[in-house]
Amino acid sequence: MANIDTLNSIASQVRRDIIRMVSKAGSGHPGGSMSSTDFITALFFDKMKHSPENWSRNGKGNDMFFLSIGHVSPLFYSILSRSGYFPIDEMATFREYGSRLQGHPCTEKGLPGVYMPSGSLGQGLSVACGAALGKRIDKENNFVYVLIGDGETQEGQIWEAALFAAHHKIDNLIAMTDWNGQQIDGSTDSVMNLGDLEAKWKSFGWEVIVADGHNMEEILATFDAAKAASGKGKPIMILFRTDMGHGVDFMSGTHKWHGKAPSAEQAAEALKQLPETLGDFKI
Repeated sequence: MANIDTLNSIASQVRRDIIRMVSKAGSGHPGGSMSSTDFITALFFDKMKHSPENWSRNGKGNDMFFLSIGHVSPLFYSILSRSGYFPIDEMATFREYGSRLQGHPCTEKGLPGVYMPSGSLGQGLSVACGAALGKRIDKENNFVYVLIGDGETQEGQIWEAALFAAHHKIDNLIAMTDWNGQQIDGSTDSVMNLGDLEAKWKSFGWEVIVADGHNMEEILATFDAAKAASGKGKPIMILFRTDMGHGVDFMSGTHKWHGKAPSAEQAAEALKQLPETLGDFKI
């Protein structure tokens, strides 16, 4: 198991990468990227079986991760780069014309670590169901992970996939919801109230765990609990309670940074609050 201080240190660098990518590009989605940072860091750097050296889009021999909320690509790219999937300095090309690091992940340019293009919300859980079934058919002892957003949960396809996963007892599937309560137009409560998410997922036949998405010790224990619950006939949903824009005081807890790039001055102020721990990519 990775040291908790080490994981928190990596998460700080990932948040720096997010701010610097989005600020340089002048566009992007920092808010949800930063709310999901801690538990995705824990997943990639401690709990998930994966390897950039033997990665392929068929996922053979590895756990698989699907990003359904494609607009949080700055988080995904930082995590992949820091995990060794592509050079760190390539992050400076985020959203540039012709770059492998588009605003939403794509597969046409063959960026390692990206199994599916994502951007149209609601689709990732369905794809993850298919991948998990494929692993079961192939008798692979691996997990499939997928990250969805709470605002994305307003999409009907999410609930179709939820029914499908429960019906087919896809118990090697671990889904995660970034439950930050914010979306592009305001709070989820004001846009389309989600009600009791825990009760909803349970009623659809899922095993549900609710956790603090910013407490690294609790995050690690939650992934262990999710793995322990696997293989028992139910798909698993982890509802991570998070804070949009977490890590920077003026971005925290508001929808206003869902899809807004910080200015150079704002980025500089944000970076003062996020220690550089692994070395910044070159611009």
